[in-house]
Amino acid sequence: MKDTFKHLMPLLLLLPYSVYAADFSVGGLLQLVIYIVVVALVFWVIWWFIGYVGLPEPFNKVVRVIIGLVALIIVVTLLLGLVGGPGSVHLGK
Repeated sequence: MKDTFKHLMPLLLLLPYSVYAADFSVGGLLQLVIYIVVVALVFWVIWWFIGYVGLPEPFNKVVRVIIGLVALIIVVTLLLGLVGGPGSVHLGK
């Protein structure tokens, strides 16, 4: 048992370095989750309102597809901030 732990110890010591190398903090990830929840809530309310108003069928589907695409673009843009892309949320330390 001691031999197994002895071989794993160098790997366990490297674990914090891989977390620091990712260059984002827990606060930044929490901010990202809050942004995604707010975006989802806003677009869900818009989605519900379009169904509540009762647009005719072709316009209903077109508006819902546009809403879905805009929401997807916003979420993808936010997630690109994790990999250093053009995201609007800065997750760095």
